[in-house]
Amino acid sequence: MADVMTIREHLGKLKSIKIAYIGDGNNVARSLAFACAKLGMKIVIASPKGYELDKKSIDLTNQLAAGTTVQMNNPHDAVKGADVIYTDTWVSMGQENEKQKRIADFQGFTIDAKLLSLAPKAKIMHCLPAYRGYEISDEAMESQNSIVFDEAENRLHFQRALLKKLLS
Repeated sequence: MADVMTIREHLGKLKSIKIAYIGDGNNVARSLAFACAKLGMKIVIASPKGYELDKKSIDLTNQLAAGTTVQMNNPHDAVKGADVIYTDTWVSMGQENEKQKRIADFQGFTIDAKLLSLAPKAKIMHCLPAYRGYEISDEAMESQNSIVFDEAENRLHFQRALLKKLLS
């Protein structure tokens, strides 16, 4: 919900927004795909072979809204025409023993100046923590198009509201 709020804050709408998600087809990619299906956005997920979003999630989101979710293995193709470029850590909690393999497998999937040049107006998002130099470069993280810290702030507000609701 916080990611959706951040996109709307910065782009003024949700309908017809294209998100390019670059990275592991994990829980973050899955949640974004379902949000896109429900809210009229499109998501193109670019992952290395073997790290794609599961077929069941892709099929379900496309049943909710045809053409919502596309999976590919080329990040350069994925970002073309994107309004938002989103990434996540390559090594999640519990995957530390796979770190070196994942770093090797994800080469070419870094959000950096070269990738951003294909979508120069795209907003940049990352759910944090970010490992700069791996999934995102310093330049991308600090660019004027980065909305990563607004995203983190909005997440804090949503978490506080949820805690208040659960505890009252």
